[in-house]
Amino acid sequence: MGSIIGTMGCSSSVADRKSENVIRAAILIQKWYRFTMARLEMRRRYSLSIFQSIEYADEQDQLQLSNFFTFMLDHCTHPDSVSQIFTSPSAPQVVDEDLCLKEFEKKIDVPDSYYGPRLSFPLTVEDANALLHAFRNEQLLHARYVLQLLSETRRVLKEMPNITHLSTSYSKEITVCGDLHGNLDDLLLIFYKNGLPSEQNRYVFNGDFVDRGKNSMEILIILFAFLLIYPNDLHLNRGNHEDYIMNLRYGFTKEVSKKYKDHWKQILCLLRDVFSWLPLATIIDSKVLILHGGISDTTDLDFLNALERNKLKSLMRPPKSVKERQDQTEKRIPTTKPSKHIANQHVAGKTQHNSSSGFPEPSGSNLPPDPALKEWKQILDILWSDPRSQNGCTPNKSRGGGCYFGPDVTAKLFERYNLKMLIRSHEFKPEGYEISHDGKVITIFSASNYYEEGSNRGAYIKLNPELIPRFVQYQVSKFTRRKNLRERVGTIESSALKSLREKIYAHKSELTSAFAQYDVNGTGRISVNDWAAAMESVLQLELPWRMLRSQLAQMNPDGEVDFMSCFYDLKMGQPTKEAQPALAETLCRYRKDLEIIFNIIDKDHSGLISLEEFSQTWRLFTSHLGIDVQDDSIDKLVLSIDYNKDGHIDFSEFLEAFHVVHRLEKKATS
Repeated sequence: MGSIIGTMGCSSSVADRKSENVIRAAILIQKWYRFTMARLEMRRRYSLSIFQSIEYADEQDQLQLSNFFTFMLDHCTHPDSVSQIFTSPSAPQVVDEDLCLKEFEKKIDVPDSYYGPRLSFPLTVEDANALLHAFRNEQLLHARYVLQLLSETRRVLKEMPNITHLSTSYSKEITVCGDLHGNLDDLLLIFYKNGLPSEQNRYVFNGDFVDRGKNSMEILIILFAFLLIYPNDLHLNRGNHEDYIMNLRYGFTKEVSKKYKDHWKQILCLLRDVFSWLPLATIIDSKVLILHGGISDTTDLDFLNALERNKLKSLMRPPKSVKERQDQTEKRIPTTKPSKHIANQHVAGKTQHNSSSGFPEPSGSNLPPDPALKEWKQILDILWSDPRSQNGCTPNKSRGGGCYFGPDVTAKLFERYNLKMLIRSHEFKPEGYEISHDGKVITIFSASNYYEEGSNRGAYIKLNPELIPRFVQYQVSKFTRRKNLRERVGTIESSALKSLREKIYAHKSELTSAFAQYDVNGTGRISVNDWAAAMESVLQLELPWRMLRSQLAQMNPDGEVDFMSCFYDLKMGQPTKEAQPALAETLCRYRKDLEIIFNIIDKDHSGLISLEEFSQTWRLFTSHLGIDVQDDSIDKLVLSIDYNKDGHIDFSEFLEAFHVVHRLEKKATS
């Protein structure tokens, strides 16, 4: 009997030990899993921070160059140039108010070989379904129908107020969608999950329908078609990208010119007008304010509701009265040549400061308030601003336009207009939405995979009569499901670091000078803290540089950073002996801006620029930015790229010579 008990006791202790080992193993696995997930999440977050910082820096460049783009559009009026679409008094006649639908039918033939949708007006739900089917199959809508649709859309929009008032009593819920940015798959997925617009299924689309993505035109056509069918049930607010100068830089202009080679000028001209007639905001049940960007401490909804919104075709082009005031101010200020690296603060001899909207203004002016300036700033604020957790209203330095508004600014506006909630878009959010200001401000972003495949979810809001928001998230996943989490994060991280390295290389000279200030003994090495400080002082991206150091620069055994290793794996696209390092870096940095400028002066959209045009424009551009580049160096470079010596250069080839190549990638692909 005793032996049996002893055996049982032994078995029990063995089982206990096994159980303990299993628990320990489970705890170790759990710790490892949590650690791995935490590291992946950290990598994902800093990758998204890189993307967003570079995006905002790009927008800041766009705003700071707005005066120059305005000058170019005002002075480059070649009969066939892009600028002529927007500046010539004769061009808009192509899409004159008096041209009715029948006129487009007479002027533009639709060949029998066209197998896409054939629209007849007024549109029906069947027409909208035909459009959806065609776009799913990557068909284009014929230019005649596009122009007819845009003409009808303008007619309907002109009848709408600046601020639309809706009531939930007419339907159970209202759906609010944020930025789509040309991502057609997101719009199709929203309609699949939430149903098509109808009298019982009302929608508000909160701006930024275009740019960045490849199907901006298709998104506009679908939204405008449903607007014409259900003008009381589908509502559109203007975003900061419904702006023809923004479209020059961010892709929409190029998309239209490629898809509609024969009629792109008429389409863009009509779109410029359509965009200017889009309502500025929507209010639901007198309690929920929906607008694209945000507010400022001077936002006046009554003033916004009364102004002539269509006068401002682009916020990148201040009203003429504003420019005249700037000229008056300029006469009072002595012309000074700006230094090399402060072009953002000094433009063409005019000292500038930022207004509360963050937009450059001439300083030293005691001119009286101007109504056009007030209208411009009011719209700029609601289309460009972002919320912040700190109280107050300060210039939006990240974007370069609009402001940061705090909870106190929100509370003040709510008290004045008896509001309960502000729904805005304009800002990338990893989960597709974010709640701030104690639940009073909601950001909704509907473009999934915005920066990279798998980078974020999209979302939309369902508002019921109690005005309680319900969030629906989604993600278009063509390739994402095939990858595990580690692979998805790796793809996002790799793409973000690639963009960051290109930004670093484009500022090589400034960074090298900044590093040298810390490298007193000329060793080529500095501390991690000094390296991080130098990176931020030049790039001003507000990134966690110490965390990113291992991805960007090498460290020696003593814990010091070899700062020139930032540039080891990068070089210019095509080595051009005639391009001095400083000149090549400048061209690399301003590639996007140069592309806009040369699209403006390209006479026949051929992609060829005369040497004289190039030289004159380059001198204007460098003078505007305060960049010190010798004239003879650019002349030699241009002559070397004129391969067939016909006095013209292929601008695409020219730009290609000044993009950053990642050497490791080049080895992998060769």
